[in-house]
Amino acid sequence: MDENGWVRDRSPRWQTLERLLTRVEEGGLRALRLEEARALARHHREVSGDLLRARARGLPAEVTGYLNDLVGRAYALTAPRRRMRWHDIWRFYWLDLPELIRRERWMILGAAALMLAGGLFGWLGMAMDPEAAPFLIPEDHLSLEPILRAQQEAEAQAASVDEQAAFATWLFTHNIQVSFLAFALGITAGVGTGVVLFFNGVFLGGLAQVYAARGLAGWFWAWILPHGIPELTAIFLAGAAGLILGRGLIAPRGLPRSLSLRQEATVALRLLLATLPILVVAGIIEGTISQIHPPQLPVGFKISFALVMGGALYLWLGAAWLRGPGALTQSVPRALSSR
Repeated sequence: MDENGWVRDRSPRWQTLERLLTRVEEGGLRALRLEEARALARHHREVSGDLLRARARGLPAEVTGYLNDLVGRAYALTAPRRRMRWHDIWRFYWLDLPELIRRERWMILGAAALMLAGGLFGWLGMAMDPEAAPFLIPEDHLSLEPILRAQQEAEAQAASVDEQAAFATWLFTHNIQVSFLAFALGITAGVGTGVVLFFNGVFLGGLAQVYAARGLAGWFWAWILPHGIPELTAIFLAGAAGLILGRGLIAPRGLPRSLSLRQEATVALRLLLATLPILVVAGIIEGTISQIHPPQLPVGFKISFALVMGGALYLWLGAAWLRGPGALTQSVPRALSSR
């Protein structure tokens, strides 16, 4: 089958359905004339059939995802209304999200590789030229030597519950800003996303080298890893979401670029949504356990805690590999899948 030709032949009715859906979303079903309402129902059925054929013939995910988005929008606008149920939230986070992560694993690995490259650059830069510290480590770490920081933390009393809650809230807000920035800069064809990931890695790698050079590598990782594993995972997902937006711009694969971007944005937003509960957990840990240092909490305990939390997190996110092929990330209404 000539995939590009098949897409070109059917694109006009896909675009017609999209225009009708946009009008309904803006003005309700009453915005359509009777003939247009009938056309909406007809095109909904036709595009549903196109979606099934596209899947059966193994067309690219960009095409099936775009069609699935159209069918889902049409179903949502024409089907009887129902409230969001806890089952829907559970289904997304337990079934759809792990499947989405498996499908977009190369984008996630790409985001992680960019940050790892930045970390390696920061580490080597500090090792070879300590005078470059103002450019390679965060500003608030320039004025205090690692040994002095560790001593001060050991002598400090544990923060009150109110202070911990306030700090965790600030961290959660900051991490959301970084994640949303990495996502939003995907509109630069992914270049801005790559820059954000790389330079966040530079700061982490440079700081790790400074503490390792002072013999405090264990103390540093016990400080970073409890919250860092979920926090970095969320940034990888947000970065992957930005790279997916960039993919929609530079690799439309037979679709008009605007339609490709719309389809990829649907996927990217789902990945971004996945970061919210992870960032909540990371913020709570960073405001509490991460800030309790030896002798109150030993290094071994904190690293063990981080590994257990990380194992649980990746067991959840990797559940699709354990279950095998199953739930689709972008669910087709039951009425369609039963045809």
